[in-house]
Amino acid sequence: MTLSPGELEVASESVAHGAGTEGGDSGAKAIEGRSLGQIAWRRLRSDKVSMAGGILALLFIIVAIFAPLLADWYGQDPNAQHYDLVSPDTGLPYGANGGMSSTHWLGLTPTLGEDILAQLMYGARTSLLTAGLATVLSLLFGVGLGVISGYFRGTADMIISRIMDLLLAFPTLLFSIALLSVFQIVPSFLGMSGTPLRGFVIVFVLGFFGFPYIGRIVRGQVLSLREKEFVDAARSLGASNYRIMTREIFPNLIGPILVYTTLTIPAYMLGEAVLSFLGVGFQPPTVSWGGMLSDSARFLEVDPEYLLAPGLALFLAVLAFNLFGDGLRDAFDPKSRR
Repeated sequence: MTLSPGELEVASESVAHGAGTEGGDSGAKAIEGRSLGQIAWRRLRSDKVSMAGGILALLFIIVAIFAPLLADWYGQDPNAQHYDLVSPDTGLPYGANGGMSSTHWLGLTPTLGEDILAQLMYGARTSLLTAGLATVLSLLFGVGLGVISGYFRGTADMIISRIMDLLLAFPTLLFSIALLSVFQIVPSFLGMSGTPLRGFVIVFVLGFFGFPYIGRIVRGQVLSLREKEFVDAARSLGASNYRIMTREIFPNLIGPILVYTTLTIPAYMLGEAVLSFLGVGFQPPTVSWGGMLSDSARFLEVDPEYLLAPGLALFLAVLAFNLFGDGLRDAFDPKSRR
């Protein structure tokens, strides 16, 4: 019987650990191996770039969760308008660098005089919440249909695979713009209206049309896992298909799902930003980074600091999640020899 690279590493580490304890307290401690999760964490922890990306991503998540508390501590409201600090002639904030001061650390927005840092805090909440909910929706559809398709194969696999192919070929951006434009004139839908309705449509469009990507990954993994010995053993013991899928196959999909999640959240953040930038996403008074970018583009030549703040925040957030996702993918790869 041949061992996979991951199993070889577990075995070698177990032998090394046992050899180190033989000379001391012999027989007092049994040979202790490491699970794939422990090995993955050790690899990830040794990757300084990925860990830095994970810490930065965690900071953005903390800011998004505690945005109201941080804004209260900062002493500014994102929608408070300081007309007295904006020139009535030019519409630009008084002072250098877009009105930066000890009170307004990143300055003020032109025309309305809203605090940029407070808006960034609330914009992080909007972007991350939208991306997180869309990712959850993609996981529900993608993992569920991917497991069914890969496990049962046959007709179910053919139908689900063709649906995924159809959605992958669908012009998602154009459909999103058209659908959101329609809901701009619809007063209510399913008991929702205004910002909740717009957020629901954005989450649905991003999550539903993005699930084929994880669905294909899960299907390929399940096609391989269903032929393993432990699945045959469970089936020979009389385990039902539901139990095999949930107890035997699904735990082995945790690694790919985690990697997909960390790589999809930044993609959906960019998707929400694009929709808001095009004017069909979130509308004031709801603050989003894409909306800030759209508004700041008009003042690029006279107030570049306004564009720099949301652009840099979006860039760092996407970079952090991508770096952490790349490191997580390498950590769960048994063939990695870093």
